[in-house]
Amino acid sequence: MASFRQVEDQGQFILYDPEHIPQIHAGWFTLEYWQEHKAVLGGAPGRGTSVFLKTPAGEAVWRHYHRGGLPGKFIKDLYLWQGLEASRAWREMHLTQQLYDLGLPVPKPLAAGVKRLGLGYRADLITARIPDALPLADYLPDASEEQQKQALQAAARVIKRFHQAGLNHTDLNPRNILIQPESLAIWLIDFDRCLLLQPDTSIATDNLFRLHRAFVKLDKQKATAWQTWLLQGYQAG
Repeated sequence: MASFRQVEDQGQFILYDPEHIPQIHAGWFTLEYWQEHKAVLGGAPGRGTSVFLKTPAGEAVWRHYHRGGLPGKFIKDLYLWQGLEASRAWREMHLTQQLYDLGLPVPKPLAAGVKRLGLGYRADLITARIPDALPLADYLPDASEEQQKQALQAAARVIKRFHQAGLNHTDLNPRNILIQPESLAIWLIDFDRCLLLQPDTSIATDNLFRLHRAFVKLDKQKATAWQTWLLQGYQAG
């Protein structure tokens, strides 16, 4: 189990894993720092773009927390301050490490940053990058029917493992499920606002229903087949 270390630099509270990052500072949570070091490798679409970085701890993904839905149109990335332990970044860092320690396929959490601004705060999270992985949302449209079936059944088996551990993934969608195409290895990411509880079939059902709605948004014509293959894999897993 990782032993995180907490520091403060330039008004930034930082929680990090010293086994992977011997030293860290506030610059890690600014794009300018990584650009100056020519360490920006690219990005991935989502609610606020995730940035791929080359860091002393290896390739990593930096995500700045952004609000979604109607509030996000007015308050882009500011959250109500209720203490560090209640912050989005702190909670996700600890939860991701819990899942990692359980042997579940999640990226290693490396660092979280929180900057208080009066009654609010902004936050960031840095995790290890999964090599050669892409979101299921990008893989499925170009895959053959057999590849789609195999990928979805593999994803279902992994999702079931998380449910058996008690995870409620409140934003389960094809962008938060990564696949390594060569091995069909599946990983789950983005545990913001997720909870680790006692296993609950009703929560699992809600997660799978949410995933189905995301399939419909991705491709309405294929969504039924995708959900059928997913449920087959889930029931057999």
